[in-house]
Amino acid sequence: MSIEIKAPTFPESVADGTVATWHKQPGEACATDELIVDIETDKVVLEVVAPADGVIKEILKGEGDTVLSEEILAIFEAGAVASAAPAAAAPQADADSSATDAEKIGPAARKLIDENNLDATQIKGTGKNGGITKEDVQNFLNSRGSAPAAAAAAPKAAAAPVALNVPVGERVEKRVPMTRLRATIAKRLVEAQQNAAMLTTYNEVNMKPVMELRKQYKDLFEKTHNGTRLGFMSFFVKAATEALKRFPAVNASIDGNDMVYHGYQDIGVAVSTERGLMVPVLRDTDSMSLADVEATIADFGKRGRDGKLGMDDMQGGTFTITNGGVFGSLMSTPILNPPQTAILGMHKIQERPMAVNGQVVILPMMYLALSYDHRMIDGKEAVQFLVTIKDLLEDPARLLLEV
Repeated sequence: MSIEIKAPTFPESVADGTVATWHKQPGEACATDELIVDIETDKVVLEVVAPADGVIKEILKGEGDTVLSEEILAIFEAGAVASAAPAAAAPQADADSSATDAEKIGPAARKLIDENNLDATQIKGTGKNGGITKEDVQNFLNSRGSAPAAAAAAPKAAAAPVALNVPVGERVEKRVPMTRLRATIAKRLVEAQQNAAMLTTYNEVNMKPVMELRKQYKDLFEKTHNGTRLGFMSFFVKAATEALKRFPAVNASIDGNDMVYHGYQDIGVAVSTERGLMVPVLRDTDSMSLADVEATIADFGKRGRDGKLGMDDMQGGTFTITNGGVFGSLMSTPILNPPQTAILGMHKIQERPMAVNGQVVILPMMYLALSYDHRMIDGKEAVQFLVTIKDLLEDPARLLLEV
């Protein structure tokens, strides 16, 4: 029985998607709910799975093709058995061999071969049964360097031998198109700088009280909360939540000529993945415990690395926290996440000599950065907001007492 494999139904905010990767090729066996193709949108990568046991009969949309919501991607044959590679028949005739080789070339690989006028017989396949993948074609192009262009031009131009003197493999460049996600991130970051009056204010926080509290209770915390580890991010989320309640403008957004004040705190936490930066959102952080925050962030990180974050995870958000310290950043200027009006940047904890009551003391210090939209937030509010976070972190008991 033939079944149409369709693209997922995209949300209203997503116009279309791009076929990212075909994990199965025509004739290859598929099990029920097995991943067969990834569709990349402006926000997330959506997975399409096999509707039943069978094989893909025909792929209609190759890698890199743009697809609309519920557009047909392939024809699936339910109950069919995977086709065996006709190895024994290969020596019978050159025509049969050519036909078999053609079947071993994936749609994306075939497109790249045609675009570059390549001879498929010169490309070594590393796919299943010796099939040629898109990566095989790309590696073949990279290994040739600039030689293919010179060789192709040789019969047509007398000056071609000059190009042949260029050493192959040196100063190689690789041109890769932006993914939809990366292009969207780039567009939003540029828009944020062009459309907002963005300023950044800095402060520093003594992390010793939080570190001592964490050291004292981390084992008991992990045991009590079913293996959830106590990190630093939960303290920052709770401190930011309290500060947002005290300074509503920092928790607001701009919609045209209107200022929208949110009566709740939904804090986005920036997560770095192989596909780019994603910002899943913690909902109603005022009602979340430290354990809830840590468990949810750990789940976001795992699903982000596995490409499992969904649209709902990243929609909304009234404020964002980004932690460049995990990569060693000492100080940076975070960029706003529109339509939000502020973002908090955490950084590396570093021991520094500090003057305390007239004495020089070595303390674990962290620089904090708050970027904000000056159209919505005055400098006084921004500074006081950041000082509030600093005070709450340097005296964690105030988080419990809300003072």
